Amino acid sequence: MSDKLYIIIPAYNESANINELINSWYPVVERHNGNGESRLIIINDGSKDNTYKLIQNAEKDHPLLKGLTKTNGGHGSTVLFGYRYAIKNKADYIFQTDSDNQTNPKEFEPFWKLRNKYSAIIGNRSKRKDGKQRVLVEKILLILLRIYYGVHIPDSNAPFRLMKTSLVEKYISKLPLNYNLPNVMLTTYFAYFHENIVFKEISFAPRGGGVNSINIPKIIKIGYHALGDFRMLKKQIND
Repeated sequence: MSDKLYIIIPAYNESANINELINSWYPVVERHNGNGESRLIIINDGSKDNTYKLIQNAEKDHPLLKGLTKTNGGHGSTVLFGYRYAIKNKADYIFQTDSDNQTNPKEFEPFWKLRNKYSAIIGNRSKRKDGKQRVLVEKILLILLRIYYGVHIPDSNAPFRLMKTSLVEKYISKLPLNYNLPNVMLTTYFAYFHENIVFKEISFAPRGGGVNSINIPKIIKIGYHALGDFRMLKKQIND
């Protein structure tokens, strides 16, 4: 019970989901409260609604919940903010998921049981229910990663991943400060450098509520920038 777990969740305009999210994930951190220092960390990414206020209200009755807030920078920069916070606070394990209630907290335990066998256990969304467009984007990403880095992975960007903090710390410095696809590249680095990782099947439901901030123009823009980023990061991969 000595393992210190930080569950990292970015949130943007999630007032419709945030209370359900806290009620779903808080019992997980309670069960794995190593030395009384495990935390559920929800990071408000400059929401325009009352997401952060709801987090602050929930803190009163959830002592292991920690709400953080920052100026809006996008999902990737917020995930990195959370990872760096976990590293700074000397968590043993980082678990990352998202705030739209598409992932199932009941699937956490099988990941946790594998933590001593693998350095990272990463979700594999082979049956996604979040739309054909996002499935297509992930397939294109996997093809590009195979071309640029020679890695064969089933899911690069799943927001359901348990990682040793030491492993994240080992590779996070390779990424730009506010890189928009950190989970994609961390997964790629883990595979490229033959770290001891495993992919495990998870369910992935439709969005629980609220408005999806990712649309086709944003997807095209992210994809365009990703091509240049992959070329640049490949050149620097052994630095």
